Amino acid sequence: MDRIENIDFCIRYLLEQNRTQADIPATLPEKQRLLRALMNVWEPQPLSEEFLHAQDAELQAQLQDKGVVSLEDIAASADTPLLWQGDITRLRVDAIVNASNSQMMGCWHPLHACIDNCIHSAAGLQLRAECAEAMSGAECPPVHPEYTMGGTTYRHAFTSETLITEAYNLPCRHVLHTVGPIIPNGVPTKEQEAQLANCYRNCLGLAGSNGCHSIAFCCISTGEFRFPNRRAAEIAVETVKAFQCGRNARAPRVVFNVFKDIDYDIYSQLLGKD
Repeated sequence: MDRIENIDFCIRYLLEQNRTQADIPATLPEKQRLLRALMNVWEPQPLSEEFLHAQDAELQAQLQDKGVVSLEDIAASADTPLLWQGDITRLRVDAIVNASNSQMMGCWHPLHACIDNCIHSAAGLQLRAECAEAMSGAECPPVHPEYTMGGTTYRHAFTSETLITEAYNLPCRHVLHTVGPIIPNGVPTKEQEAQLANCYRNCLGLAGSNGCHSIAFCCISTGEFRFPNRRAAEIAVETVKAFQCGRNARAPRVVFNVFKDIDYDIYSQLLGKD
């Protein structure tokens, strides 16, 4: 199959699995949007090897179109933490951090611009399937509330809880999913500040114990979760530097990945890079 035939196959397969009807668009960008939207609402269920092969071929083509950024491309020296502005799904590091919701299965809103959606859409449906298995496993501690989807009972994660998975079609090796605190009024409490710090500690510890020598952090809990950008950055930098001092050479090399200009300016100031 050529690329158009391949992506059309993926769309038809997911339309059937999702029990949905839609006209397949004519252009490649429109087809990619529809495929991503269908992936975003896909409920965990068995996937055929033929579909996975076709999906992986398209996602690898999309990655090639975007281009991969390696650690060497952004590291002017051996200093750490590093700062890089751009799409985290392009980074070839050992692990990237995903700011997850408490379901830990990705964003369910079609084409949403959050990092959770972007990471799952670029990784492929294998990522949601692995997360679903982890959140339904018998070894998981009982957490309320629980919910049922497709006949399977899943649990919600605690704030600061962190899960490591494979990365599938992403250029990194692993994804660390962590649940940051939600700040409805935009004014975090001391407890919520501690929870955010624990997200960074848990990610660093889990990355290290899984042999990761480099890790890229997104701006956890900012944006949709409304943690103030500057205070979140201060906590991130303080926590990472303290962890690195305690672990010395054994600590993973850290990249602070930002997307918005406001976060780039804040981290530049805090890291003395402006």
